[in-house]
Amino acid sequence: MLSAAEIKRLKSLRDDERARRAEGVFLVEGEKAVREFLQCHRFAVTLYATPAWAAAPGQSVREVTPAEMEKISHLPSPSSVLAVVQRPEPAPFDPAQLSHGFTLALDTVQDPGNVGTIIRIADWYGFARVLLGEGCADPFSQKVVNASKGSLARAEIHRVDMPAVLAAAGVPVLGCELDGASVHTLAAPPAAVVVIGNEGRGLSPAVQACITQRITIPSFGQAESLNAGVAAAIVCDNLRRLAGAA
Repeated sequence: MLSAAEIKRLKSLRDDERARRAEGVFLVEGEKAVREFLQCHRFAVTLYATPAWAAAPGQSVREVTPAEMEKISHLPSPSSVLAVVQRPEPAPFDPAQLSHGFTLALDTVQDPGNVGTIIRIADWYGFARVLLGEGCADPFSQKVVNASKGSLARAEIHRVDMPAVLAAAGVPVLGCELDGASVHTLAAPPAAVVVIGNEGRGLSPAVQACITQRITIPSFGQAESLNAGVAAAIVCDNLRRLAGAA
């Protein structure tokens, strides 16, 4: 059973981004997503679960009743387990890492649903890391966590000074812009950075100055643009295909 004070704390963590930041935690809910965080062993996790949760041997779990889970859950239909996960400590990023594998870089992508979806896309296509520049949604906000569908557990994410990092990249920096060359004709290098811009304004001027090749997704209809997550997936798919899915 949970005390009234602990229920109040967990509800505060559920509802208030400032409370989560103050404690340095974020919430993950749902059987599959929680298991992915437990399996990666990268995060300190505190579990709250109903008797329906099948905990692995050795896992420490605070048992709660279904009624208590309903009070602390952020889902319309509460799952059997909720995890309070410690945020990782930010570490300086060395641009030399960009010479290994593919990187997705987000330039002021503000919508948390897009950020979470793009983290999931990076995981699906085996991109080595995701860079978030100034103005991007918090990768540990609840909407990003939910949209990533567990991929946040595996993704290597860095908050960076995007223009400074891209200027020192040492590998092709591919910027997604409407007037770029078709991504279908791209000669895929062994390592590259794919930059996705803001949903409404595209790439910022400081980031545009660092782009070595502008690329676009050819349009065959009348739509003005594509969602940032959809565009990222198409570009990642073509890059992997052209590189031989290595």
